[in-house]
Amino acid sequence: MRLRHFISAVIVALLLPTAVMQAAQNASCTFDTFSAPSGYSFNTVQGVSDDGTVVGQLVNNSSQQYMAFMRSASGVFTEYTAPQSTTTWLYGRNAAGINAGSYQDNLGKIHGFLLQGSTFTAINHSGSANTWIFDVNQLGAASGSYSASSSVVKGFMLANGKCTTIAYPNSQVTYALSLNDNGQVVGSYASGFVNYGFSWQNGTFTGINYPKAKYGTVLAGVNNSGEIVGNHLSSDKSFGFIYVNGVFKNIVYSGASYTMAGGVNNNGLVSGLIVLSGTNTLGYTAVCK
Repeated sequence: MRLRHFISAVIVALLLPTAVMQAAQNASCTFDTFSAPSGYSFNTVQGVSDDGTVVGQLVNNSSQQYMAFMRSASGVFTEYTAPQSTTTWLYGRNAAGINAGSYQDNLGKIHGFLLQGSTFTAINHSGSANTWIFDVNQLGAASGSYSASSSVVKGFMLANGKCTTIAYPNSQVTYALSLNDNGQVVGSYASGFVNYGFSWQNGTFTGINYPKAKYGTVLAGVNNSGEIVGNHLSSDKSFGFIYVNGVFKNIVYSGASYTMAGGVNNNGLVSGLIVLSGTNTLGYTAVCK
């Protein structure tokens, strides 16, 4: 479930609305970087809430156990492992402090959950072996995905107790990775080794794809202003970008091998991971223009 290639994808082109593509320039970003806690390394750095709290996943350098984390704007880390889990992820968090995530149990099945303080609420899509919860908005609606069969994954939005399926036509997998308070959902779909980005709202899909990305595009976050962050993929790296009003801008940290985007809050603050080398990474928040 790494953001870099947790979607294995490629799809036949479909006659659905597609955003206008333009050559990307570099965004002007002011970075605030942070290191993993002592004894841990970052696996992913994902969403950021409006108060600046960042969520993601750590790996314990000694035990190699994967666990979720929350990092406050003041720099305080809180590690979290879901009950009876072998691996825990956190992907998103809203302004009310509700975290969205998933965990793997001892049998290898994935379960979604919401976490607010010490209150843990499991979310499992009816009849599915695996459920992922990726984000939660300020209204309490959540986005995620579920295994519709052994080879098909579909996305969904859960709002006011009603589950709406989000499945890109003719795709094998659809991941609904983020949503805003306006009911706009972004994510990625695929049927092979290339990923394609999408925005969905009220049943309508719009393709959003970084120009000439060899292995495709994953859209990771969207805020209430419609600002989107995502990553375009090479064979083993993910390069972050922001997308506003039809224009792509690269998120580049000077001296890094590559910089990944994990989320964006309603103040325009972007979160993600800076890879300096194979064993040297930093988390970040950034204001990008």
